[in-house]
Amino acid sequence: MAGKDRKKELARQRYERQMQRRAIRQARARRMKIIGTVAVVVVVAGGSGALAFAMNGPGKKDSVSAAASTTASAAPSVSVKPGECAYQPLPAQASQGAKDVGKPPAKPVKGIYQMTIDTSLGKIVASLDGTTAACTVNSFNYLAGKKFFDNTKCHRLVTSGIKVLQCGDPTGTGTGGPSYGFGNENVPKAGASGQATYKRGYVAMAHSSMPNSNGSQFFIVYGDSPLPADYTVFGEITQGMDIVDSVAKAGAEPADQTGNTAPKKKIGIKDLTVTKM
Repeated sequence: MAGKDRKKELARQRYERQMQRRAIRQARARRMKIIGTVAVVVVVAGGSGALAFAMNGPGKKDSVSAAASTTASAAPSVSVKPGECAYQPLPAQASQGAKDVGKPPAKPVKGIYQMTIDTSLGKIVASLDGTTAACTVNSFNYLAGKKFFDNTKCHRLVTSGIKVLQCGDPTGTGTGGPSYGFGNENVPKAGASGQATYKRGYVAMAHSSMPNSNGSQFFIVYGDSPLPADYTVFGEITQGMDIVDSVAKAGAEPADQTGNTAPKKKIGIKDLTVTKM
């Protein structure tokens, strides 16, 4: 290859590598994060901030976790009447990977609902609190009616520091969700450390570091876990924890280039329904 052609080839390869790194950074920025300050420091692909679940040592906090703690619960920018839910369009930088199915009604459901998740490993059932987490349950009821969760996979398992299985992303990458977002509600009370214990069996919302970024991704806690008091608890498992335990027991795959740790024992959602009890 002539010297001039060789330089062009090297320049092209450098450009492709830059584009690949940019795509990875963008995927990390969009990823729904559950951020726990735990006693394990994990560094993958450039730092703990790159992990789907950023796990920092005691007293340490990376820029991503700081942003999540301070901005995830910011007041919604859309105007609603008292007692209504503010579901707002995602900003442009977060809309990639979003699935547009419209928005739930602003007036939320009330009362206790049952969520039945028919998975590839059996049924998991949860009781949803439509009183203290009315806007979240209202959203899940709406998305279930749109078959939003059907034929999706639980894409992330964490086995160190916090014990959670994460599902609800139609893309299976950790970056997807509906085209709207909403704020927190029914967040457990924090202790002196600023953290709360998310108990075994809780069903809670995952969100990114952006304000009002709750969407469709949720996590099931299979062992009491210390987390920042920044995640909406909207239900509790009443049947099928043995299924989640079996997935957890099998462990997680090594982190991929975007930091995602998929469960070794695959579990998919065939059908998800929400019904009034």
